[in-house]
Amino acid sequence: MTNRVYNVLFLCTGNSARSIIAEAILNRVGAGKFKAYSAGSHPKGEVHPYTIDLLKGLNYSTAFARSKDWDEFAAPGAPEMDFVFTVCDNAAHETCPAWPGQPMTAHWGVPDPAAAEGEEPERRFAFAETYRMLNNRISIFTSLPMATLDKLALQKRLDEIGRELPKAG
Repeated sequence: MTNRVYNVLFLCTGNSARSIIAEAILNRVGAGKFKAYSAGSHPKGEVHPYTIDLLKGLNYSTAFARSKDWDEFAAPGAPEMDFVFTVCDNAAHETCPAWPGQPMTAHWGVPDPAAAEGEEPERRFAFAETYRMLNNRISIFTSLPMATLDKLALQKRLDEIGRELPKAG
């Protein structure tokens, strides 16, 4: 692997929370080294309002945020992906489109904050926890020595990142 910009696609079912948050984080943390995208197998058609609120509160631009179908990234002319990560259990067990270029894949499942129950503060906390877990994993990912890892070692590390248990916030 070289010093070029790596394209990364985060997949979820609804593309309204987890994958959007991951896209935002990687585009900030990996600026210049990674370009992140997100999509869903069955997109909700809109980004969850708590996702937008969380990102704005953390000084992210949300202009990029839209719920989109993963077929967009399998179509001719779409950016060729180097990595594809599923961030929810549903997407990990679905049949994915054929990704041009045979990207490396891993499952980095986190609980769905949109499914959180309780009062508004508890539901918003679920979004903050999702951000924290994804930020931890993405920070580890962006610090990997891409140029010195062979494909097998890199795949092993990607899988390990997904298996790491989230630490309590």
